[in-house]
Formats: sequence, structure tokens, C-alpha cells
Amino acid sequence: MGYADFYRRSIEDRDAFWAEQAKLVDWETPPATICDASRPPFYRWFAGGRTNLCHNAVDRHLAQRADQAALIYVSTETGQEKVYTFRELHAEVQRMAAVLATLGVGRGDRVLVYMPMIPEAVFAMLACARLGAIHSVVFGGFASVSLASRIEDATPKVVVSADAGSRGGKVVPYKPLLDESIRLSQHKPGAVLLVDRKLAPMEKVAGRDHDWATLADRHQRTQVPCAWLDATDISYTLYTSGTTGRPKGVQRDVGGYAVALAASMKHIFLGKPGETYFSTSDIGWVVGHSYIVYGPLIAGMATILYEGLPIRPDAGIWWNLVEKYKVASMFSAPTAVRVLKKQDPAFLKKHDLSSLKALFLAGEPLDEPTARWISDGLGVPIIDNYWQTESGWPILTVANGIEKKASKFGSPGVPMYGFDVRLVHESTGEELTGAGQKGVVVLEGPTPPGFMQTVWRDDERFVQTYWSSIPGRQVYSTFDWGIRDEDGYFYILGRTDDVINVAGHRLGTREIEESISGHPNIAEVAVVGVADPLKGQVAMAFAVVKDASALVDDKARLKLEGEVMKVVDDTLGAVARPARVRFVTVLPKTRSGKLLRRAIQAVCEGRDPGDLTTIEDPAALQQIKDLVAS
Repeated sequence: MGYADFYRRSIEDRDAFWAEQAKLVDWETPPATICDASRPPFYRWFAGGRTNLCHNAVDRHLAQRADQAALIYVSTETGQEKVYTFRELHAEVQRMAAVLATLGVGRGDRVLVYMPMIPEAVFAMLACARLGAIHSVVFGGFASVSLASRIEDATPKVVVSADAGSRGGKVVPYKPLLDESIRLSQHKPGAVLLVDRKLAPMEKVAGRDHDWATLADRHQRTQVPCAWLDATDISYTLYTSGTTGRPKGVQRDVGGYAVALAASMKHIFLGKPGETYFSTSDIGWVVGHSYIVYGPLIAGMATILYEGLPIRPDAGIWWNLVEKYKVASMFSAPTAVRVLKKQDPAFLKKHDLSSLKALFLAGEPLDEPTARWISDGLGVPIIDNYWQTESGWPILTVANGIEKKASKFGSPGVPMYGFDVRLVHESTGEELTGAGQKGVVVLEGPTPPGFMQTVWRDDERFVQTYWSSIPGRQVYSTFDWGIRDEDGYFYILGRTDDVINVAGHRLGTREIEESISGHPNIAEVAVVGVADPLKGQVAMAFAVVKDASALVDDKARLKLEGEVMKVVDDTLGAVARPARVRFVTVLPKTRSGKLLRRAIQAVCEGRDPGDLTTIEDPAALQQIKDLVAS
């Protein structure tokens, strides 16, 4: 079957299609209803079925591959490396489940995980799934105020944390941040379970704080069976990055998520049992949930849990791991590739990468120059994919597991099976069907398995935020602009709230960034719209160059700025030309690699940049402040 037929069937014969995909996972009780669409937009998948994510990720593999590698832990921060087989992972998860149970955790209880990239974090997530508890992972190192708001919203019975994380060789103590967040939160968790890595001193709160190693020793052989859960039960909540005010917890189910991941590992990520999967994300983000922890393990693969930077000890570390563990599929972010792009390209050629089938990239739109650079360097398909915390798995990409389909540089691909993707006019709701027409990317219901069920404890917010923004239609808005070409490939042009209105012309910042990236000496760029009394808004660009010798003096800077302006003129026209192109050594980003465009815009307009607790390098924003002030 070709992909077009496969996709059509997923939309037109939905129940039969997803009943087939459901056979990729184990069920204690088969589902009675495939899709209950009786109360849109609250779609219930596999109602009546009973299953368990931990069973599908761990237990079901024991019969055939108990001694195969399951979790490969590598920390270039501490120099540790350890491989856990499925048998050993099973034992560790049961120990964690037993410890959590002794702390009062049961079915439906929340456990907040605030951890660095260490095995115990994965054990905790899988142990929650095993018990039927709801985990809420918060990115390690989040500042106290942000963490407190999530504790307040999730109301966890237990928090699992550690003494510290480490990034770039610098220790980041977690315990003081956690203590302060609990002090600030109106909700007080009953217990805190702490992994002591001996990286930073920890003061324990008597009666509340517990040492993981001590409690784990008491449960060396405790057996904890998987709790069979309704497919529509909650598996986890995950707070979307960049939220302001009250946190927005994306709520995921059990059965639909298991099926979606099993299917995506087969059809999209080319994963086969016994192979190795390497996602360079963090468990604090949705990619880490879906494609570090659950997806690869459900597929019977080994998954690499990596703590460290892509350039430490050198820019070949990732490729060293690909060679050593024979990685078949790798998942990273365009931002990480742009970091590597600034390093010696020889690192891409030093290691045997013959096991690698493809490199998948997501998180931000992939610009064509970056895609070409990494494609030429690795010699494997570079497969972009577009999705969100809310979707749980890719909305747009190519499903080479169904039919080999060419990737187009600059495009994440075509709609994935189950996703009824449309382009609509943002103010009329009219559907745009012609090639090259720009509109808002939306999804018609029912959304597929694995998609968010609702916003945690706030159904009204779910409907109002996601399903009510397009006039006259109940469709899910991605809040992204897109166009579609004559072959059905989509191109994402940036957030609908990142549109610049320059003298009546609506311009996506993404389009201008793509254009500027075409200059041979530009490594990275961020474009923001800045208020202007004459034109309403003007575009302002901040760029990192590959060769700093081009910036030796003001004359050289102006020359390069002129060259960049001409690239924009030539590709988009003079209307899109930025008012200024300013050169910086680093762009302000979150720790997950997302550009802080709104903070840049606020600084340019002399406003408070807001909550910067997730910023990787505060000096980056100061650099922009200084440039704007000069």
C-alpha cells in the first residue's frame, strides 16, 4: 500500500485503521470502542480497553529479549556510562515502584519528577506508569517560581528529585531550588524522594525527605505487578514551555498514547526490536517522553539517555555514540545541528556511522542551509518533523516505514496518518486549498490517538485555547502559519503571534530568518518585530556569524549587514528587509534550545522581558540590550 492510500484510510476508515494499529501493543482487555467521538473535542480512544504503558515498554519484552540492552546511560558530565538490559530495567522499575508505593503513591496520584538526565528519572516515570500514578516531569533546573506553580497545579503526593544536575561541567544544585519552590507553593507534597549524586551538599527536611538509595535497598526483590488501566485513564501531564501566568498542563491518556508511539516507531522512525535509538532531547520535554522513554522501549529497542552537551568533550561525541552503540535512528533539534555547524566538519567523518538509517530533526523549523550541511556531512536522510507538546507525536513528516518518500529541505513533510491537517484563513475560517496560499495550520477532529485529552483540570481552557480561535469552525489551531506546495508538502512559517505587520504587509519572522540563513557567513539568526511609529512594526535581526573575522571593525560590520540585507531583498523583496541586522556571539535560548524571540522583542522595545528562568545564557540577552542602547 502506498502512503496516500494508507493516509486516506486513516481519515476515512478511522476505526478499522486504528484497530489494526492497536495490535502493535498488548491489551489485558481489548478495546470495545475504537474512537468515541460523541463529545467533541474530547475524543476518547480505545474505550473499554485495559493496558499499561510500563508493561508494553518493559515487561512484554522479557520473554524474548530479557538480556538485550534497554537503557544506555551516558553522562559526559560525570564520566559515567552504564547499560541496563530489559531484565535489569524491569528490576529497577519495580524497586522504584515499591519505594513510591511505600510513600503512599497509588493509582491516580500525581508524582512530580524534577530530575537531571539520570537513569533514576526513567525508573520514576516507568514506575508511575506501572502503578497507575500520573507523572508530571518538570525540566531539571527550572527556577523555583516556575517549579512552584507546577507543584501547585499538579498537587503531587511525592516529588522525585536529586541533589544536582550538571551542564557543561558546571554543577546546578536542584535541592535548594526545590526547597524554595515547596515553600512558595500552597500545595505541600507529602514526601520528597532524593537521588544523591554527590555533586552538591543536601540538607534533608526531617519527616519529608527520603534517600532513594536507602529505601531502594529495602526493596531489592520486591515484585510490583503492573496495574491494568483503562485506555482513557491519564498517563501523565506535561506543562507546555513558554506558558505565562497559570501553567497549562497537557494531559495524555494511556492506551491511545501506547498505540500512537508503537505505530510511529514502526511507520515513521524506522525502529526495529534489537536496534538502538538515540534522542538527544531531555525527559523534561515531550520528545523525551515519547522518544527517549516510551517509544523506543515499546518498540523493543535500546534507548540512549544522554547527559551532556553536543560539543563536550568534543564535537564528535554524538557520532562516537552512534558508532559505539550502532544507533539506527537518531532524533535531535535544528538548534543542536547549528551548534555543530560552527565546529570543525571533520568530526562528522571520524566515526563509522554505517548503522545510522536517518537523522530526524524537530523542535524548530529546519532551515535549508542547515539541512544541507548535515545531510552532506552524514550522508543519511535528514527527516524533518513538525509537532507539539499537545500532539505527542509528529503531525507532519514523511513515513518512510510505509513508502519511501523524498524529504524536501525546508519542509517538515506531509500530514501523518490520523492527522486531518487543513490550512484556513485566520479571520474568515475559509479553507485554503490552493498551492502557496498562506493560512493557519489547523486539525479537524477527531484528533488521533496520543493527542492531548484536555488541559489538566481545565476542560474549558482546552476548548477556549485550542478549539475556538478560528471563526465559525471547531478546529484545533496549532497557532502556526503554513503554506502547502503542489505536492502536498507543508512549510511552517512561524507562530501566528510572530507575524510582523510592516506598513500593512504581513510578514512571518520565520520567512525572513530563512532568507538571512541563506547568507554563507550566517550560522544562526533570530528576527523579531519591533514597534515603529511610522510603519507600525519593523523587522529587527540578530545574527551569529560563522567567521568572526568578518566583524573586525565597524566598516566590516556594515559591509556584512549590507550583504545580508541584499540577500533578503533578493529572496523576499525590499518590504521584508530588516531595519537592522545586528551581530551577536550567541542568541538567547531556553535550556531546551528554543529561541527567546519574545524576550528579544521586549528588550528592543524597552519592555520587561518577563520570566527568564529557563534562559541558558543570561549574558546573551544583555548583549542585545547593549546593542540596542548603543
